[in-house]
This record gives sequence, structure tokens and C-alpha cells, in this order.
Amino acid sequence: MTRSVLRYVRHRIAEHPDTDVTFEAECLHCKWSAQPSPDSAAVDVECMSHTGRSNHKGFRRLRTSFAMVVRAE
Repeated sequence: MTRSVLRYVRHRIAEHPDTDVTFEAECLHCKWSAQPSPDSAAVDVECMSHTGRSNHKGFRRLRTSFAMVVRAE
């Protein structure tokens, strides 16, 4: 008979240290999209400018980063 030994180890998820966070936005009313940027404020300004030109007020905002699961010690 074989017995299994279970070992539980706590883990956490963290952003990968060698990558940057990227912010993007897309208009919900047309095909316009903001230039991807590491600065969220720059993307927000582009969205507000688009609203001023088109009166489109809805946007899908994206924040992209890479993550990894590591042991919590």
C-alpha cells in the first residue's frame, strides 16, 4: 500500500520584476484607441481629447502586466 504525503505551502502572486505595466484604452462607440503607454494619465488625457472631438464618453481601459506565482515566505 502506498501512502501520499501532502505538503501545503503558501504562495502569492506578484508582478514580474523585469516587465513594465502598460495602459491602453478603446472607445466603445468607434474604432479609436489610445496609444499604449506606461503612464495611465497620458492615456486618460487621450480619452478626454477624444471625447472633446467626438462626444464619445465610454471607454474600455486596459492595464497589462505580467505576474508570477511565488512562495510566500
